[in-house]
Amino acid sequence: QVQLVESGGGLAQAGGSLRLSCTASGRTFSRHFMGWFRQPPGKEREFVAFISWSGGSTSYSDSVKGRFTISRDNTKNTMSLQMNNLKPEDKAIYYCAASQTLGRQVTDRFTYDTWGQGTQVTVSS
Repeated sequence: QVQLVESGGGLAQAGGSLRLSCTASGRTFSRHFMGWFRQPPGKEREFVAFISWSGGSTSYSDSVKGRFTISRDNTKNTMSLQMNNLKPEDKAIYYCAASQTLGRQVTDRFTYDTWGQGTQVTVSS
């Protein structure tokens, strides 16, 4: 198992950029599928992006496709989410998540069994 800690959240203007990081402890990070989710105020937690063990496969929600980029560095036990052209509707708490198996869809939050504590992203219009 791994433990996850997010960082990099904050306030950005619409059209601006932020880069979120997720740092994992433990020796098995490279054997975990990883994802980013977010929870807007008053709403359910929703899928943002997914990356496979090697980083060779990624997927995104339609709402962020073309604006956000997920990446990972297994040598440093880190995963990142580069967020460009931010919109007010991107405001949310962002969580990184990990799983060693993919019994469900990568977009399903119940696929992941390890979560970080979350980092707040606010976008002003």
